[in-house]
Parts: sequence; C-alpha cells; structure tokens
Amino acid sequence: MQPKAPRPPIFSLTAILWLLGVFLCLASFLALGGFQAGRLLTSPSAGLLQRFLGTPAAPGGPGAPTSDPFSLGLAPPTPQPWNGTDRVTMLVMGLDYRDWAANEGSGASRSDTMILLTIDPVARTAGILSIPRDLWANIPGFKPNKINTAYYFGDLYRVPGGGPALAMTTVEATLGVPIDYYAVVDFNSFVRFIDLIGGVKLDIPEPIRIDPLGDKPPRDLKPGRQVLPGELALAYARTRSTPGGDFDRAQRQQQVIFAIRDRLLEPATFQRILQNAPQIYAELEGGIRTNLPFEDALQLAVLSTQIPTESIKRGAISESYITYGRSPDDLAILIPIPDRIRILRDDIFATGGAFSPLTPGNAQERMQLERARIAVLDGASGGDLASRTAEYLRGLGAEITASGPAERGYSQTTIIDYTGNPYTLQYFVALFGIRDSQIIHLFDPNSPVDVEIKLGSDWLNNNSLP
Repeated sequence: MQPKAPRPPIFSLTAILWLLGVFLCLASFLALGGFQAGRLLTSPSAGLLQRFLGTPAAPGGPGAPTSDPFSLGLAPPTPQPWNGTDRVTMLVMGLDYRDWAANEGSGASRSDTMILLTIDPVARTAGILSIPRDLWANIPGFKPNKINTAYYFGDLYRVPGGGPALAMTTVEATLGVPIDYYAVVDFNSFVRFIDLIGGVKLDIPEPIRIDPLGDKPPRDLKPGRQVLPGELALAYARTRSTPGGDFDRAQRQQQVIFAIRDRLLEPATFQRILQNAPQIYAELEGGIRTNLPFEDALQLAVLSTQIPTESIKRGAISESYITYGRSPDDLAILIPIPDRIRILRDDIFATGGAFSPLTPGNAQERMQLERARIAVLDGASGGDLASRTAEYLRGLGAEITASGPAERGYSQTTIIDYTGNPYTLQYFVALFGIRDSQIIHLFDPNSPVDVEIKLGSDWLNNNSLP
C-alpha cells in the first residue's frame, strides 16, 4: 500500500489568503516590478543604521562606501512581535530584472520597485506610497546615490541584514517613517498567482505597448476594460514606455494592485482559492521572502478585511515632489523636494493611532525641534543686518551657525533649503513675510548648513528687528 502524500500544513490556506490578498493584496505589491535574488534574506529591523545617517561622502566612485561596511558592527535582530495596536509599515521591493539576468539569478541586484505600505489598526486605515527608483538619496554608510542602489550596496558589501536592511534604512532616512518589515518576491510567483485567480480586470486608458519578460515579442494593448493574464499584467505594471516613465508606471502598479484586490473580493475567486489552496501554497511559498512573522501576518489578515477601499490612501512621489538633475557621474536623477514629500508622507501616514510622523507643537516649536543649521547672509545693507538678524533668530530658538555677507545683492529675501526642513521653511515664510516662490530647494546632504537665508531689501526695511 502506497503511503499517503503528506498533507499541507494546517495554516496553508490562511497563509495564502494573507500572502495573496490581505494587507492591501501584499502579493501583488511584492511582485510588481521585479523579483527576489533567489536566496534567503536575513531579518533587519527598523532604524538599523540610523546612527550612520549623517556620514559624509568619501573619495572614490559614486558607489564607494564611506567606511568599511564590515566595520559597521551591526547585527540584524528579528523584529519585535507586533502588539496588535501599533501602526505597521512594510517596504515591498522587486529587484531589477537586468541584474538578475546578468547574475543568472544570484548576486547583488538593484531594487526595481519600492512601495511603502502601512496599516493603522486603530484608525482602520491603510496607505500605499510608490517611490521612484531614480530618487536621489543619502544611503547610510555610502555616498549619496539613486535610492534603488541601496539594496545593491547592502548585498554587494555584505552589510549586516544585506540589501533589505540598507534599503529599509535608506527609505527611513528619506521619508522619516520608521519601517517595521520588508518583503521581496519572485516575479514568477506574481504571474502564477494572477493566472490562478483568473487574471485581473483592468481599464486601459489609452493604447500602450508592453514588453513581456523573456523572449516573447512586445504586445500592443488597446484602450478599454479587459482581463489580463499574469504575464501581461506584470508587463503592463512594469513598462516605462509611456511619456511619464516611472511616474506613469507607479500609477499602473497601483491600478493593478487594486484590480487584484477587487478580484479577490469576488466570491467565485475566493472559492477558487479555497479549492486550490494546497497547489497555490506549493507553487508560491518559496517565491516570497519577508521578515514579517507568521503570527503577525494572521492578525493583519483579519484586520485588512475590515478596511474599505475608500479608507486606503494612495500616493506616489511624482513630478510635483522632485526636480530633475544629473548625478556626479552624469546619470539622470530625481532630486527630492523634501518638504513637499513630507507633506505627502504625512497625508498618507499621519491618520492617528500609535504612530504619527507629524511633529507636535506650534509653528515655532516645530521649527526648534527640527534643529536646522542656519546661515544668515546679508544681501541688502552691507552693514550689520546679518548679525542683528542672526541674534534675533537665536532669540526665537533658531540654530544659527553662520552669518556674514551674501555673494550679491538681493531685492527679496530668499531661502535655500539643502536638506529638507519643512517646518523651518514654513516658520520663516511667515516670519519674513515672503512667498513660497522665494524658497529654493537644492538637495545636498553634504552641505555644511541645512538652510541659507539671503536677506533682501524687503527685510532691511522691516521693523521687526530691535
């Protein structure tokens, strides 16, 4: 008598329902844009490299580490169990197909997609924020670079916690949001999952050419509502062939994510998952790598079903939040406008509950808490205007680290923000009575000051000074 085949674990169905549908359809987030490097990833924790956030750039190429990564002395502990009430935030990543193909499925890869997910169990809200791959960022322990290289450096230089740990801390530094968990996925798992649920229904707004992975020829999709199988859904979500490039792609990715969510809410789809749970589990369980404990996943699975679509906030770092620039090695990059990004972040993540990135206090207290290093430069009088203004601002609690003459005359007071200080800018706009157009964003994490105030003739004639 043949022995019976082993039964799948009793939690298989629950795990699949979570991995493939709950927590804002986590599986779809995981697969959009890429896949995992094919090896086990170690578990990082939020804030792992925070003490290295201010590391200055070192000589060498654009990817050169500022110190020996092996000397960082960091251990990647397992995250603390979720208490069921705190906000949960997860960074979901897909890796660059070109890196994977070049390395034949192993070795270091850049992240092709980065999406930040959050769920607030108290407010019963959730959020999704897409991060473009070419966003210029300060990578802890390394020189500033595109944000998608953080994962690559973490693996290449064997930083404790690897690519996930360094990617998490880079996004934390960029957005100011603590990240609890990460997840990375195999693109084949995404394709198979979409096929197992019968494809996804999408409203294609305009003609678009997509390029499926592998040797298959490009396809032209016509406008209108249609059902796409996994292979085409992945290609639709990944393409950057439209005029908006990465920004358009972020919108398509979120469109596919919510299409999966809608599909999973259909009774027939749910029944199909029930009937094929062992097969789904066997095919997909090896394609997702995450440090989210299973017990926490179960709680989030129940919670996510209680969040209506209208309570899920959606956002993307798009053209409104960046300026275009060139890197030191002449690559096209997206330079963040930090104060605008923080407003977007607060809209998505500050919905109450145990975690909120909003800084408490009134306008002056928020300015003081930001502790921006400020230089006051006289572009109007040629006398003691800078020193008198510096003393005045110190009396208000501002951290003035330099004062002196400006390089030229200014008719209007101008403020230059180098590192992203939204509360300082808001306070000074009101204090100096200037317009937002008189603020210039020049992202430079290595600047000796965070904010420069170029005093103009409009301030010279102001009666605020003693």
